Amino acid sequence: MSGSSKDRSPRNGREKSRKTIFEIGDPEGTCQQVLSPEIPEDLLATLLGDTVRSEPAALPAVTELDLMRHYTALASMNFGVDSGMYPLGSCTMKYNPRINEDACRLPGFAGVHPYQPANTVQGVLELMWNLQCALAEISGLPAVTLQPAAGAHGEHTALMCIRAFHTDNGDPRKRVLIPDTAHGTNPATVSMCGYETTTIPSDAAGGVDMSALSRALDYDVAAVMLTNPNTLGLFDTNIARITEAVHAFGALAYCDGANLNAIMGISRPGDMGFDAMHINLHKTFSTPHGGGGPGAGPVCVSDTLAPYLPGPVVVNDEGHFRGESPSRSIGRVRSFWGNVGVLVRAYTYIRALGGDGLLEASQQAVLSANYLKEHLRCLYALPYDRTCMHEFVLSASEQKRTSGVRALDIAKRLLDYGIHPPTIYFPLLVEEALMIEPTETESLASLDDFISVMTDIAEESTSSPETLKSAPYTTFVRRVDEARAAREPDLRWSMCAQNEKDS
Repeated sequence: MSGSSKDRSPRNGREKSRKTIFEIGDPEGTCQQVLSPEIPEDLLATLLGDTVRSEPAALPAVTELDLMRHYTALASMNFGVDSGMYPLGSCTMKYNPRINEDACRLPGFAGVHPYQPANTVQGVLELMWNLQCALAEISGLPAVTLQPAAGAHGEHTALMCIRAFHTDNGDPRKRVLIPDTAHGTNPATVSMCGYETTTIPSDAAGGVDMSALSRALDYDVAAVMLTNPNTLGLFDTNIARITEAVHAFGALAYCDGANLNAIMGISRPGDMGFDAMHINLHKTFSTPHGGGGPGAGPVCVSDTLAPYLPGPVVVNDEGHFRGESPSRSIGRVRSFWGNVGVLVRAYTYIRALGGDGLLEASQQAVLSANYLKEHLRCLYALPYDRTCMHEFVLSASEQKRTSGVRALDIAKRLLDYGIHPPTIYFPLLVEEALMIEPTETESLASLDDFISVMTDIAEESTSSPETLKSAPYTTFVRRVDEARAAREPDLRWSMCAQNEKDS
């Protein structure tokens, strides 16, 4: 491991880099040239009325060099996959090849206007058609909409289709079943769609408790929402029995596809008996997504649900591509065609890797996760001792019991070593959970670095627990009051607030 935390010193000028762009520079500085309009002021007043500006805009007083240094400094404060390892369990954060960025910026894609007639945008529509076909093949579900803008949006879209299907059959139903290993957005989606949530516990092996599922199933159940592999990083070996049992009661099976990175090219949710799933293009394929997007959450469904998909979907009419709404569509869920730039990135990724490459990516992700698990299991508790998929969950329960060091302390200490923390305290059924996903894009040397750091931290938890409890030491922001940061976020700067502060 290079760059031990003990060797690091604060970065020069970091206090300055925390200032907003309005707080740097000087009143005489500028990199802007505002030209006076060649329009008489009385005519401007006539045209714009009360919206005419009476005083100059409060623009930052900075030179171009100030501007560049400011944003470069801000970028250096951020941590991303380009900065170091990002083993964030349950949210695949892997390197995105730059060629995908080049592709989505090609003028033929970036310059398209959503109101252009279909016959002038045949190229982008053909790409979207091909992407629909690729996602149908990968998922094993024949019908696809590209509209949803994110994973949770895809969940909502799929569940709306399921609700429309049951309503059409005169049997609207009331409940949706969700395992306790589900992603946190699943229960929220269920509530937004007007259903009640019934939680199904896990069995000792980390899969769905089949007895509990049997007791919960009845003719009021609209669907079961499953993440497979689940948030423990475990593949449910009873999946065929589960979907068969659900279908026996007339309910449908929905797959949260956020963990597709573990199985693409290996197994298909449609073949497991699922009726619908969403795919997080920004996780499984391409597009950086830390910090809020943009993303894309296409939904793939069976023939049964195809008539209910939101429109437009792209259809291929003998080589001419156009948009069309399915016969019983739930309506639009996103303006125009969705986040087309993300779709272009994902398609580029799929074409660049091909079928064999997608298979290899999944196999490598699974191999990387199991490699870490086997090296770390002697240092941290392993609640579910099974071969994992693309991620696994350790527990810091022993560290908490012997020295008071918690999962939060370990996560904060990782920052000192230039590694982003894993997800902690999720899933909830694991005490002091550390949920780790290395992804397929980290090298063996990078994985070994991570093992070395986790080994050092485990040793520190015994020899110097107070060091961990005060970490991090080398970041721009030291440990914050977590509760206050969540309840009293101070994220906005305004001229009014600054004037009040100055006075």
